[in-house]
Amino acid sequence: MLELHHFILEIMPACKLWFLDGKNSEHKTVSNPNIGYGSHHIKYANGTTKAFYQIGQSANTTGISVYLMGIQDKNYLAQTYGKELGKASLSGYCIKFKTLKDINMNILEAAIRYDIENQNDTGELV
Repeated sequence: MLELHHFILEIMPACKLWFLDGKNSEHKTVSNPNIGYGSHHIKYANGTTKAFYQIGQSANTTGISVYLMGIQDKNYLAQTYGKELGKASLSGYCIKFKTLKDINMNILEAAIRYDIENQNDTGELV
């Protein structure tokens, strides 16, 4: 996790850092603790928005997850990076893998850079 943290900071050296304990406003556990990088606004169906991180990472029971919050097309990650990434599972905006040595770090960097470069602070693709 620390190596991944430094890796993301090399890509986003001046970003805002988020440290989330995984609990909601009622102190109920709703997710794994995670670290976020950068700034992004999530748009909800009712039109409201919420400030959140742009890139995130968390440990889970099967390894590590990296979240690319600006990916709008649910098939983009798998179609674009899936074959070259290595031993990872990809969902709409999440890349899951067991250890860093299981994935191609150059491809992970390309996916992160795509997310950074193709959205604005409203969470919409540019």
